[in-house]
Amino acid sequence: MGEKNAHKRKGEKADTILTILILLLILYGLLILYSSSAYNGVLKFQDAAYYLKKQFFATSLGLALMYYAAETDYHFWKNKTGWLYGASILLSTMVLFVGSEINGSKRWLKLGPLSFQPSELAKVALILFLARRIEAHASQMGKSKTVFLIFLTALPVIALVGSNNLSTAIILLGIAAALVFIASPKYAQFVILMLAGGGVAALFLCLESYRLERLMIWRNPEQYEKGYQTLQGLYAIGSGGLFGTGYGNSIQKLGFVPEAQNDMVFSIICEEFGVVGASVLILLFACLIYRFMIIANQARDLFGSLIASGILVHLSIQVILNIAVVTNTIPNTGITLPFISYGGTSVCFLLFEMGLGLNVSKQGKDT
Repeated sequence: MGEKNAHKRKGEKADTILTILILLLILYGLLILYSSSAYNGVLKFQDAAYYLKKQFFATSLGLALMYYAAETDYHFWKNKTGWLYGASILLSTMVLFVGSEINGSKRWLKLGPLSFQPSELAKVALILFLARRIEAHASQMGKSKTVFLIFLTALPVIALVGSNNLSTAIILLGIAAALVFIASPKYAQFVILMLAGGGVAALFLCLESYRLERLMIWRNPEQYEKGYQTLQGLYAIGSGGLFGTGYGNSIQKLGFVPEAQNDMVFSIICEEFGVVGASVLILLFACLIYRFMIIANQARDLFGSLIASGILVHLSIQVILNIAVVTNTIPNTGITLPFISYGGTSVCFLLFEMGLGLNVSKQGKDT
């Protein structure tokens, strides 16, 4: 009885640091979204706050999902991981046949006036599904056969998503590889697994000519018409200097950087807030990721630890790849910046993940 009450008291403690970091990133995201999208909002919809209103609605819904996940014991999801994973496979398959095409990409399902991106569900579903699978085979993770079989279960959704969204497939592949690596006591089999994963990524890269073209654009963006976005993003970064031009004063967002509120939003941050403002954002992400490292280390059980680790990996990959793309460190992959880039489905499922992390932290080991 005493242990039960102690557990209850532990569960009532809110993770203040994580909550503050999440709220700061949400606020930062909404502020920069309004600045980066106002021009496009007026141009397309005669409303400077058009994108902000939609993102605010999605964020409100996401906060409700975060609260629900934070107040729901994460073990509740253990017996539902198969259903969630199956649903993500089904919806990703539907995209191939009845998906809607937006900005040249077929990644959305229309639900009346709303659009839904199944690949965002796939990220959460894969984290929960692999956490459950690995926990169930924890004693056998030293065996190569077990490791490969678990990794193979992740391939269906990775392949489906990768057929029309290579960037998200890379994130899913990274999540799967990292969770297997964390749970495996042997590193040699992980190297083999990574080589196999690299082969799968190379295969998807070669399936579409435009993906190979992106490699050429990356090396010499000034020689290709499609390198325009990259060059304008770099101009924005360069013109920001140390402290930036000031909030709302970006020139590149005025039609020079296409869809500035989406993948290239980090370039607008650099232009308006400079190196200092961009560094503050990177520091917030670093603190959030570090917090999830602590949560994973202090989780009460392996299932909770793997959930926190999966969220950590998801955030790390997406933040690093987005900033690397904007700075032309790697080829353009079309990856959004968490909390900052425009996208309703993305922010909803991201905040749901944050709720899962909060619940894992609440039930962590006593320190």
